[in-house]
Order: sequence, then C-alpha cells, then structure tokens
Amino acid sequence: MAHSPDVIAKHGLTAGEYARICQHLGREPNLLELGIFSVMWSEHCSYKSSRRYLKGFPTTGPHVLLGPGENAGVVDIGDGMAAAFKMESHNHPSYIEPYQGAATGVGGILRDVFTMGARPIASLNSLRFGDPSHPKTAWLLAGVVRGIGGYGNCIGVPTVGGEVAFDKSYNGNCLVNAFTVGVLPKNKIFKGTASGVGNPILYVGSKTGRDGIHGATMASAEFGEDSEHKRPTVQVGDPFTEKLLLEACLELFQTDALVGIQDMGAAGLTSSSVEMAGRAGSGVELDVAKVPRREEGMTPYEVMLSESQERMLLVAEAGREPEVLAIFHKWDLDAAVIGRVTDDGRVRILEGGVEVANLPVKPLTDEAPQYERPTRAPEWLPALQAFDPLSLPPPKDLGEALLALLARPTIASKEWVFGQYDHTVRLGAAVLPGKGDAAVVRVERSEKGLAMSVDCNARFVFLDPYEGARLAVAECTRNVACGGGEPLGLTDCLNFGNPERPDIMWQFAEATRGLAAACRELDVPVVSGNVSLYNETDGEAILPTPTVAVVGLLRDVTKTVGLAFRRAGDLVAVLGETRGELGGSEWLLAFHDKLAGRPPRLDVAAEKRLQQVVRQLIVSGALASAHDTSEGGVAVALAECCMADLDASFGATLQLSPGSVAPHAYLFGEDASRVVVSFSAPFQAEVAAACAAAGVPCAVLGVVGGDRLTLPGLLDVSVAQLSRAWRSGVPALMKQPGL
Repeated sequence: MAHSPDVIAKHGLTAGEYARICQHLGREPNLLELGIFSVMWSEHCSYKSSRRYLKGFPTTGPHVLLGPGENAGVVDIGDGMAAAFKMESHNHPSYIEPYQGAATGVGGILRDVFTMGARPIASLNSLRFGDPSHPKTAWLLAGVVRGIGGYGNCIGVPTVGGEVAFDKSYNGNCLVNAFTVGVLPKNKIFKGTASGVGNPILYVGSKTGRDGIHGATMASAEFGEDSEHKRPTVQVGDPFTEKLLLEACLELFQTDALVGIQDMGAAGLTSSSVEMAGRAGSGVELDVAKVPRREEGMTPYEVMLSESQERMLLVAEAGREPEVLAIFHKWDLDAAVIGRVTDDGRVRILEGGVEVANLPVKPLTDEAPQYERPTRAPEWLPALQAFDPLSLPPPKDLGEALLALLARPTIASKEWVFGQYDHTVRLGAAVLPGKGDAAVVRVERSEKGLAMSVDCNARFVFLDPYEGARLAVAECTRNVACGGGEPLGLTDCLNFGNPERPDIMWQFAEATRGLAAACRELDVPVVSGNVSLYNETDGEAILPTPTVAVVGLLRDVTKTVGLAFRRAGDLVAVLGETRGELGGSEWLLAFHDKLAGRPPRLDVAAEKRLQQVVRQLIVSGALASAHDTSEGGVAVALAECCMADLDASFGATLQLSPGSVAPHAYLFGEDASRVVVSFSAPFQAEVAAACAAAGVPCAVLGVVGGDRLTLPGLLDVSVAQLSRAWRSGVPALMKQPGL
C-alpha cells in the first residue's frame, strides 16, 4: 500500500529513505513494515549519521574480552572474573517525564549489563540541566533524581557516584546518562544472537502495553513546541519486576539451555529480534498473538513497537523450553514461546498464524542508511577562541570569589542528589559518593575493587571539540587513578544537537576524533557506548557533551584513598604544573558571563606520568588523600579537600607561589594534569623521589590543620564559610518557586 508524505514524515523517514525501503522490498511496505523500518533506521538504533566516525575508536586491548556491538562491553579483571559495563542516554524521555524517563533509563542500562550474564554491582549517572534560575530546572532535577533513586534503590543496585552540571544550553533538553557495571565469570559471557535453526524464541518478563511506542523515533528528533504532547512515548518502569527478571535470568545463566539473550530496549520487540538475527546471520519468525499483553485490542504494529519495560527476548536450545519457562514462572514472570529461528535471513511476523510482515534482515541492520553529512566549523568560533580572559579585571577579593564559585550549582556539593540514592546496599562501596574522585566498589568474594568515574567538561568541548574530548578522557582516567585504579576500558555517551546542521556534525566529528586520540594515547580502549543526537529545542542545541565513563582495577581494594584531608599535621602538595589557564573556566562564566578562550592544553605524556605516580603512591600507602583539580581550579580543589568530610573537616595553611601568573588565574585556572595530595611527613621523601623519577612536578605547599584555609597574600577563609557556601548551592536551587 502507498503511504502519504505525512505518514512517512510522522515515522521519521525522508522521501529518499522511503524510496529505498520500497527498493529493498520490491513493493510498498504495509504500515507495520513501515513502522519496523522507521525504528530500525532511526538515529537511536541505526547510528546512520555517526557510525562512520565510531569506527575510528580503539576497541581492543590486553583486558578487552568483548568490545562494542553487544549489549555491554566486557573486560578481564583476573582470577577468572570479568566486568561488563555500558552507559546509555535517556535524554528526551527525561525532559518530557523526568521521573519515568530517568527511572526507565536506569532499568534499561541494568538490563544491558545483566543480559551479558553479569550481576550488576554499581551504577553512576551523568546529568545536565539548564540555567539554575530557569523555571523548569528545579522541577526536572527533582524528578530525575527521584526517578534514579526510585528505580535503583528498589532493585538493590547501589548508585555510587556521578556528576551534575548546569548550563543554559540545556534549558530545553536535559541530559540523563546512566551507567552500570556488573561482574561475571569470564567463561560465561552471553551474547544477543539468534542462532540455531529451529531453536525456540521466548518472550520473558512483563506484559506488553502501549507505553513507549515510537520511543526510538522520538529520541531521534529534536524538540519543538509540541514536546509536552510526547508523554505517551515515555515508558513506565517497575523496579520490583526488574528485580525478579534479574534473578530469573541469573538462574537461567547457570544452565546450558540458553543460546542468546537481548534486552527489549529502544524499539522493543522489533529491535531485539532483528538485531539478534542480524548478529547471527539468521532469520526469525514471530507470532505476535502469543506475546503476553496487558491491554486489549493491541495491533501487531503496537506490539512490535511497544517499549514496555522489564522484558527480554531469548533463544533457547530446542527441547529445553519447559525448563526455561519453569524458571521464569517460578519468579512469577510472564514467559511464552513466541517464535523460532529460521535460516532465510528474513523477519516474518505472524498474527495467529497469518503473515502480517515479511522483511529482509540485512537492510534493517548492516545495510541501514549511513550518511556522510556535511561538516563545517562555526564561523563564530575563531573569535571566541582568540579571546584573552586576562583582559578582564580580576576579582577584588579572592576569598569572596572562592566562596561564590563554591556556591555555583555545577561546583557545589551534590549531597542533595546522592543523599537520595542507596549507595550502601550490598555493602560493596569502599569510597562513597562525594568522598573521592572515583567511586570504588568491592568485587564480591575477592580482594579486588573497581574504581569508576564519569566525566565531561562540555564548555571545553564547545570551545574546541577535539581538545575538549581529549580533556574529558584525561580527567576521567585521572579520577580513576586518584582512587588507585588502573583503567581497563571506557564507555561513552555522545550527546549532540541536530546532525543535519553542518556545525553540529563538525562538533561531533572533531569530538570523536579527540576521543579516539586520547583513548589511544592513554591506553584505554572503548568497549561500549551510545550516541544521542537531536538534543535541541527550536533550533537551540545543547553544548556538545561527549560523556565518558572509565572502569579501573584495584588489585587490593583496601589500597584506595578519598579526596578529603585526613589528619592535622599532614603535608599538602600539588603534583603537576600550574599555568593559570582560564579559557572556558567557571571563573570566566561566573564573574563575566563569558564562555570563551581556548580550553587548557593537554600534554598526554605528562598526564600519563602523573596518573602512574599517583597510583604508585596510593598502592604503596604513602598518600592519605588525592584529588584532581578541575572546575574552579586549585583553589576549589583545596577547599573541597578541607570540607568534603563533614565529620572531620580540616583547615590548611599553604604557601602558593604564583610567580608570573596572575593570582586569580593561578587560583581559578583549570589547567589539566594536576592532583592535590596529602601525606604524613615520614612519606615526604618517598613522594618526592617517586615524582622526581617520573618527571612529575611536586610542590609541597604547607600543612593541614586549624579551621581556616589560609593562603598568605591571597585569601584566608574559615572552613565553616567554605562549607556553607559549597553545601548551599544545590539546596538553594531547589527552593525555586513552583517546584
């Protein structure tokens, strides 16, 4: 049947793509077939604008067991064990319906990980919201945080860290990126493949409803004035059912009945079945009449495109169906045999035995459109990069400037946020949220630990996408090093605006080039990831935000440190060189409302030496604390070291020597490759010798003690004042009218 241009456009397809579909089929598609092509060819599922750039990522390494292409990446952590991890976006749903959007984002990433055969042990998140004064910011933040906590707390997987930042570019499009890591035996990795002709295909989990239909298509389009009307495309989550599904799957993994398994995430039953067939080079036949449903009168179109949560599709060995069904029924879950694996390379959809769709697999997967979209650097960028922040007047009072920076919601304490998450369930957290640059969790029945961090400074990426992306990888691996971890692998979530705009596509191309370069330079392979495009509203794009998360290994989980000063009398030092680079800094934004200049320079060789020596000194027991400098520079880092531990805060008297660097640039510049450390006097010689051998600058600044942060000639502020400012930022935001 022929479809009108309006119907084609509502499915997110261009006229050219529709013509291509007709060519693949040799006929016009029916409505169900059009819907299947629509979701499989969406940006969210096909990566049609981005795939060519992702091929440049390094994806192999000594620890990599499974790289991109499956539900999650897997790395070897030794002793027969492995870690599976991934990060995914749920941006558009969270802006429309913050609680359910964020909650189902958590549920989806948990399923991606336990689909691999892993028990999830920890989650992180990276969140971006609009200007703190925007009327919607507080409402979105409250809903998203409740959604993350509501789902993660109920299922019993601790949320152990993350990041939250604010910028006016996110006013119309918040970002919710969710990360989960799990642990599994390295010889029991399960993949999403539909292989073995005649093997049964089983549907397990919750019943199918009408929620989330065309969610993948919605996530592949920019917002406009009708965004609020897209609430029906947001899924509804049930963490209690997900807990049952998790335990049932883990029980199934102990048998040898399973051939392949896939989460029904974006595009639901369609993407899971098509992708499983595509990976195996097989075909599938499904009867939608056999799919468990919770609503009457659902059409095949609705069943195939529903994104109802807590559902899995799996392929079992022929003859093992009763055993598989018994496991899921034991856990009070729906389970049904709905199809079989075929060898014809086609997706055949039946309804009660009557064929309602018949499509080739390859055009839906490997042969989906790939675009080489035009790229063009923005005309306004050179002028921004040429701006000299030192041409602006410095603060009159450096102490007051520090207090103002500490109260900015991007820098301020996120205790209001992580206080709503259960981070102690399973008793695995060795470094709690807010206590270290990296979250550290124990690996059960092992002496090992995993250190993990999530990072991106979108301001730097905006000013120079290539260098900004390199800086994101460097900061994330540096945070892991500050927890004592050796990076094993990286996952990413690439959040950008409309790829049909040449300037946005240029940002994406340059940022992915920067990520690839930094991953090679720092020896951290990309093992999984996600691309989220069309993050803009009415033509206003978000700052380019290529978020990265890194997982590192601690061979002895007790060999870790936090960021807070631990003892009066300890010495404080800064490792690395301070140049006072203010381009793209929080200081420039806070005091002059300018996002301009060039981001800090990254010397990768110096970065590698710094991370290695920090790890070495943590493992040897020499360091009492380690904290990298980032937003707000060394002044903010020192203040956080003084007050991060509310139960045992310490002041410090430190002599900084700016030399030829302007004092405010020395304090608030956001130069890369620096770490503030503390250690007791007996370890001073070891620290100095290790840094000298590694070629890492080490400046001993002074001593921990008292109740003030005193930098003679620069500032003198009580720790109580610092703490009030730092802990007030987010609660003040949440008191906005209308929440």
